[in-house]
This record gives sequence, C-alpha cells and structure tokens, in this order.
Amino acid sequence: MQSHEKDNLIMVRLFPGEDVFEQLKNLCQKHGVKSGVFVSGIGQLDWVELGFFKEKGDYLPKKFDMPMEVLSIAGIVSTSESGYEFHLHISLAGADKTMFGGHFIGGAVSVTLEVVIMKTDIEIKRAIEEETGLKGLFLD
Repeated sequence: MQSHEKDNLIMVRLFPGEDVFEQLKNLCQKHGVKSGVFVSGIGQLDWVELGFFKEKGDYLPKKFDMPMEVLSIAGIVSTSESGYEFHLHISLAGADKTMFGGHFIGGAVSVTLEVVIMKTDIEIKRAIEEETGLKGLFLD
C-alpha cells in the first residue's frame, strides 16, 4: 500500500494480493481518520464478496472467485470502540461487461485498487436500529 494525504484528502493505492479491508484499516490508522467519505475507488479485484440486505440485519452474501473490474466504491468510514467500521458499496463488472454490485463485504486486489477518501472530523456513531436491524448512522 502507498498513500499520501493533503488538505484532508487521502489517496491510496493497494497492490496485488492485498486484502482490501485489512489495508483500509491500516490506512485509517496511519492517517488518523476519525470519519471519512469514500470519494472514488477503481481497480480490479481477484475475488470479492458482496451482500444484499434481506431483513432485520440479515445479509445474503455471495462470493465471486474471479477477477472483477471495480467501477466505483462509495461509503463511509467511522470509528467505534472496536476499531474502524466501514459501510461500503461497490459496483463491479466481469470480463463479459456485465455489471452488478452490492454491500462490500471483502476482497483482495488483483492488479491495483486506487481509492480516494475525504477525511472529516464529524462525529459518527453506529448503532443497531430495532426496527430494521441495520447498524444505522447517527450524528451528534
């Protein structure tokens, strides 16, 4: 991983074989991120796992064991007592140019992954909402 920060904008490049979420956690620690918004994300993943929210905190996961082109990554990172929490969605395309996406659960870099995060000092809290079962975003 390589990264650089200027004016609260962090640019990062992940390299082949790197675990996306492991490296994003390392990145956030390195740059002292309290909260942030994913502005851009492009590249290619070797494998990816996506989720689709079904009901009351239940996601339908699906793993794709093939290279996928990353068209975009969007979402938010925040901190909690247990560390960093990422709520990311990802858009992907296969070799046949079929597009799909969903809740980004995990993945590993194939060729490259280039991500831009805008760092903020907005306090974000996440808590399970009784009605939906989602870990909702709450702003103080």
